[in-house]
Amino acid sequence: MEAMGVAAALGLLLLTAGGSTGDEAREAAAVRELLVRLLGPGPAAAFSVSVERSLATESGLDTYRLSGGGAGTRVQVLGSTGVAAAAGLHRYLRDFCGCHVAWSGSQLRLPQPLPAVPEELTEATPNRYRYYQNVCTQSYSFLWWDWARWEQEIDWMALNGINLALAWSGQEAIWQRVYLALGLTQAEIDEYFTGPAFLAWGRMGNLHTWSGPLPPSWHLKQLYLQHRILDRMRSFGMIPVLPAFAGHVPKALTRVFPQVNVTQMGNWGHFNCSYSCSFLLAPEDPLFPLVGSLFLRELTKEFGTDHIYGADTFNEMQPPSSEPSYLAAATAAVYQAMTAVDPDAVWLLQGWLFQHQPEFWGPAQVAAVLGAVPRGRLLVLDLFAESQPVYVRTASFQGQPFIWCMLHNFGGNHGLFGALESVNQGPTTARHFPNSTMVGTGMAPEGIGQNEVVYALMAELGWQKDPVADLGAWVTSFAARRYGVSHGDAEAAWRLLLRSVYNCSGEECRGHNHSPLVRRPSLQMVTTVWYNRSDVFEAWRLLLTATSTLASSPAFRYDLVDVTRQAVQELVSLYYEEMRTAYLKKELVPLTRAGGILAYELLPALDQVLASDCHFLLGSWLEQARQAAVSETEAHFYEQNSRYQLTLWGPEGNILDYANKQLAGLVADYYAPRWRLFTETLVESLVQGVPFQQHQFDRNAFQLEQTFVLGTRRYPSQPEGDTVDLVKKLFLKYYPRAVSF
Repeated sequence: MEAMGVAAALGLLLLTAGGSTGDEAREAAAVRELLVRLLGPGPAAAFSVSVERSLATESGLDTYRLSGGGAGTRVQVLGSTGVAAAAGLHRYLRDFCGCHVAWSGSQLRLPQPLPAVPEELTEATPNRYRYYQNVCTQSYSFLWWDWARWEQEIDWMALNGINLALAWSGQEAIWQRVYLALGLTQAEIDEYFTGPAFLAWGRMGNLHTWSGPLPPSWHLKQLYLQHRILDRMRSFGMIPVLPAFAGHVPKALTRVFPQVNVTQMGNWGHFNCSYSCSFLLAPEDPLFPLVGSLFLRELTKEFGTDHIYGADTFNEMQPPSSEPSYLAAATAAVYQAMTAVDPDAVWLLQGWLFQHQPEFWGPAQVAAVLGAVPRGRLLVLDLFAESQPVYVRTASFQGQPFIWCMLHNFGGNHGLFGALESVNQGPTTARHFPNSTMVGTGMAPEGIGQNEVVYALMAELGWQKDPVADLGAWVTSFAARRYGVSHGDAEAAWRLLLRSVYNCSGEECRGHNHSPLVRRPSLQMVTTVWYNRSDVFEAWRLLLTATSTLASSPAFRYDLVDVTRQAVQELVSLYYEEMRTAYLKKELVPLTRAGGILAYELLPALDQVLASDCHFLLGSWLEQARQAAVSETEAHFYEQNSRYQLTLWGPEGNILDYANKQLAGLVADYYAPRWRLFTETLVESLVQGVPFQQHQFDRNAFQLEQTFVLGTRRYPSQPEGDTVDLVKKLFLKYYPRAVSF
């Protein structure tokens, strides 16, 4: 079958699986309910929403139609699915009303009367799918969410046209049933599961045991949440992706089945085998199809199915053999365990494995995996396509359909960052690739709640055949919508950010914040950036000049904090360079001055600014963890999970500071003490005339880090202080120094 024929066949298969005309009324009702949640019952009454499957294109692509509006006339929103109708609604609010919907809050001042749609507007998406999530997002961002927060996110997904998304909550409860049925004891199961903050890597076979066990109440709450999540996703016509068996099993299975053929994998992420080195069932072992079908049967009995399942056997783990025959057999075993329960199963595979270890995944190895599943039944996520696309070097995944994904963010880091030009051009380039099997676009961040401009652009591109013609004009209008009014200085600030922090290209576009601010200090820290720091400082100044007009906008105040945070991040790098230079030149006074400003003045001032906005509070993150608990013991356990993930990640700092955030409380009590210790250690080194010993400093720093992780100090979960006043004070003190470096 030709490549495009495969893609079309997959689209047709899943169009049938995803819903029928009988669901039209339910999906329209779901969008009307979203409207009420978003705008309130009064404004929502000015819209008419309906869903008609027949509106879709001949090839089944989602379509919406807008009409009406103006004095005394309701705005008519028609979609081929609930998601399409929600995307059409969002288009109207954005382009006709100048509104803005984002994680940090929404600007929804509607003109009165509602603007008329001059002539009927019909838009069809160029691809079958708009995908959302990364397996890691569940742990880095969704970890402690209750239903109210999930409801907001699913609304955001619908408005942004997402129709394919992971729904992986509650699976450990299903696995527990399966493992008990196979003869494992409850103690063995408890020993196997990771703690809540590390479940993503337990699910992919990277980790086990670490920071567990899971309390019984966790399973009950996650089952409840999963039912509500699935019901709401399906009500919009979304396709939830459920988990499937990838081959990893608890070691205790070897007690129950002594003859089982398993391979112990290598360690992962600087963890030893106490917490990694998972056990992988041999594909030919009779237990493989048994375990896989038991799990999927129990899962679908509990939750139903939409026939797409996610599984990752070799995520960041080198397979035990590079022989194509082994890789094909391992892949086929996963797929066959799916189809044994669901003959219509389609496997959603994160293509990260091909990108992460390209030296292992040569042409023969890639071909073995891609060829082991019938064409059209393996849907590959080209997970990091904005930076390192895999479709280019695999001949469009050798005929298997793929989704062009923007990964963008690692670990949920703060830090202004993006490759907007690459994101803008990438989907169109992939669509026009020879014999392209691209069937969708996707957003696959490890963590959300940052760099909202990047996700706004990516969501729009899911409905456009061509790139945005003028990103400068686009970001200008983005700023006007975000703040609800056009302001020259604010828009100029955004254009400066577009040409600097959001203009990443090449190898530096890894999407992970390596600023010295959030790293354990050393004398070898990298401070180079791909942009001119003066653009960030000038954007900071311009935003501050707009405060008299825009300070009442919550989105503006959020951005003012975020750009101030970025400016301070730049200042930390510059003061660190002064420290290092002074130390190497054995100049005590400049060393003491630069280190003193960085550790004792700048970081405390940053902490105060962060504390003024509810989105940058350590206390909120920890309070969410505590509220998920049913006892004080559980609350302490969940809080410690959270603290570990943000900092040490493992018991010995195994993936130190990977998930770094810049939060009030974390800056003051985790980053600042390390920088004070570093400054004092360097000063002591010069005074005593002895070399700086990094290994000794690391040991001392680990004691500080561990003290924070094991600590019980409670942090405010409500903002304190006035953002504008605090930013002004910090700006007046440091801006003159920033532009003189």
